[in-house]
Amino acid sequence: MFSRYQKPGQNSARPKASPALEKAAPVKSEPAAAPPSPSISKPQVDTAAQIADKERDAKRRARLLDIRMELHRRLLETLNLAVLDKVSEGDLRREISAITREGLREQGIVLNAIEVDQLNNDLYDEVTGLGPLEPLLKDPTVNDILVNSHRQVFVERKGKLQLTDTVFKDEKHLLRVIDKIVSAVGRRVDESNPYVDARLQDGSRFNALVPPCAVDGPLVSIRKFSKEKLSIDELIDFGAFTEEMAAYLQAAVSCRLNIIVSGGTGSGKTTTLNALSSFIDNSERIVTIEDTAELQLQQVHIGRMESRPPNVEGRGEVTQRDLLRNALRMRPDRIIVGETRGDEVIDMLQAMNTGHDGSMTTIHANSARDAVSRLENMIAMTGVEMPMSASRAQIAAAVNLLVQVSRLQDGSRRMLSITELTGMEGEIVSMQEIFRFKRTGLDEDNKILGHFTATGLRSVFSDRFKQWGFELPNSIYTPVKSD
Repeated sequence: MFSRYQKPGQNSARPKASPALEKAAPVKSEPAAAPPSPSISKPQVDTAAQIADKERDAKRRARLLDIRMELHRRLLETLNLAVLDKVSEGDLRREISAITREGLREQGIVLNAIEVDQLNNDLYDEVTGLGPLEPLLKDPTVNDILVNSHRQVFVERKGKLQLTDTVFKDEKHLLRVIDKIVSAVGRRVDESNPYVDARLQDGSRFNALVPPCAVDGPLVSIRKFSKEKLSIDELIDFGAFTEEMAAYLQAAVSCRLNIIVSGGTGSGKTTTLNALSSFIDNSERIVTIEDTAELQLQQVHIGRMESRPPNVEGRGEVTQRDLLRNALRMRPDRIIVGETRGDEVIDMLQAMNTGHDGSMTTIHANSARDAVSRLENMIAMTGVEMPMSASRAQIAAAVNLLVQVSRLQDGSRRMLSITELTGMEGEIVSMQEIFRFKRTGLDEDNKILGHFTATGLRSVFSDRFKQWGFELPNSIYTPVKSD
């Protein structure tokens, strides 16, 4: 169980360094055996029987899809869609089953019991849900759903992309599902407005791009909303960071340092932000601002706000900057912005500089230095005439800590770096890295090998930590020796 450090000199379990390799004992001189020739793996080639089986399976899936779409058309003609919300799931399933039996009998189609049951479930999803996407949305192992066309649907599981068997009947079928999603939130997507962002009922983020901008057919991206947020203990168990790093971050959050979590798409920024927020005391008032509400804070006093896109007439837009300015009038102790990526950067930095210590946000960047450059670029793009030196001075004064997270090529997510901003040296923002992840190679399964280590630099906020009652032992800053 993770617990903070409170007493000076208290030691915790540290990751042990790998033992040194022992020298090999001398052996008798003998002719060296010829090294084995490297084996070259040849691509597997399907046999004629396997190819025939795949073709039969593909034809059967296509036939079942045709049957499903025809029965779906009959359902739309038969069911009273206006009262669907008032009908129980059991009654609706029985009605769909009856219409399915009648339709199959009229067409002279014979299916086995498993196929009939699957057909009924698919039709239920078509009527009440998002059709072929519904099973993927219900699958807890799926994090992202990526539709490249009506013929190709990928999912991400454990950081890896996988092609699924899920397909749509045709482009019209996919467009109908897209329209069902966006119309539910008062949006539209068509040739004149070819892209759209929306939020599904369960909180998942949805983005779609349709032709002519989508060349090969509609593109859909769904980032599923995780109902269960990962705790600090779970992230430590998963190897995202160490207990020493968690203890440091607990002190940083509790002592109201301003923190930016930096990383690429899908790197775990929101997960990290959720975890860090668990260190905020219940006595504080928190205001959250997001484009799509994803943060899952457990505190008592939280005001959640979400931006709003313009309506079909181009009116009614409420940006994150609008919400941030309004939040300053709501007496927040801390402001948490889900992601800073536009004009709101000016107000966010000013809030951090003017009494709202302990505020947090995320940003897209590949390193701590890149994150500072990204902030500089966002300030420049706001149109505010500010010298670069003034922008950097404001960043250095506002931001205390940069936490860099990343999704590595093996699908694992790691906290690569914890870096403190220490002020200005001339016109450059000065930094010092406190912890980092050091890669050492790959194992036989192409899993990344490495370990977390301190850099040996003592935190510039050590005195502040002590004043707030956090006595971090000096050993926490001792680098892990590697051989």
